[in-house]
Amino acid sequence: MKWHPDKNINIASSGNDDDKHKVAESKFKQISEAYYVLSDPKKRQIYDMYGEEGLKSGVYDDDALSSASFNSVMKSGSGFGFRFDPRDADEIFNEFFYGSGDDGGRRRKNNNNINYNNNINKNINNNNNQKSVRKAETVENKLSCSLEELYKGSKRKMQISRIVLDDSGKPGTLEEILTIHIKPGWKKGTKITFPEKGNQEPGAAPGDLIFVIDEKPHDTFKRDGNDLVFTKRITLLDALTGKTIKVTTLDGRNLAIPITEVIKPGHEEVVQNEGMPISKEPGKKGNLRIKIDIKFPSRLTGEQKSDLKRVLGGRVVDD
Repeated sequence: MKWHPDKNINIASSGNDDDKHKVAESKFKQISEAYYVLSDPKKRQIYDMYGEEGLKSGVYDDDALSSASFNSVMKSGSGFGFRFDPRDADEIFNEFFYGSGDDGGRRRKNNNNINYNNNINKNINNNNNQKSVRKAETVENKLSCSLEELYKGSKRKMQISRIVLDDSGKPGTLEEILTIHIKPGWKKGTKITFPEKGNQEPGAAPGDLIFVIDEKPHDTFKRDGNDLVFTKRITLLDALTGKTIKVTTLDGRNLAIPITEVIKPGHEEVVQNEGMPISKEPGKKGNLRIKIDIKFPSRLTGEQKSDLKRVLGGRVVDD
């Protein structure tokens, strides 16, 4: 296609269009001649044995000329000589990309311009479809991880057992150890794929093995996206007078979060950048959300009620 005289003569040479056309035409003739020889099994055999000179000088016997495909070979001098039969470029292209035969598979040039790039793309796609091989069924396994592992990251070694086929196609079992690198911030449902580490089936490529992250429940924290939620129960007195809340993080640090204002029911204290790492944004974390649960007394004595009324501004009324 590069040297087709009518399609891309500008790359053939420098100079005027006539010179470019001649150079491209000469190059294309050489390519066509090579295809003419190598596409014919008998010509190719003679070329492999004796080279180009063997074709031209007649270094082969008459039996090699019995095929009808040798109509273009003629007698010359002491033997049979090779004669190249120039062919239409589009005809050659159609053989490449569409095939040839009595069923009309070879397509002839028509009056419209042929988009050779489209022909090539169609041929590549057809070849890819023909070569595509069915894969065995994918195997999925659950990988349970603690919240600490998902916070700090970890390395796990997993022993797997899968079905493989020997050279005769007989199935057997293969045990293998795979290393999984758990990245900080991975979430439940994250998939780690090991291509072709699944089972094998006759007539199919090995399937993939997939591990799916699952998150174990934690005694202290609950995960909400990239945030960590920590619930702290305090007394009514602490809610009214203030409280310093202590939290041990998933990587072992101790935080002290003072709350000095009156804490109302449903209050949530937010500590920035103390949540889960964000896997797609290294160095960033979600928030730590502290939910306050106020423990109210189940009953109060008369004296306690009077004291509360006095402290909170109420007026004590004598009986």
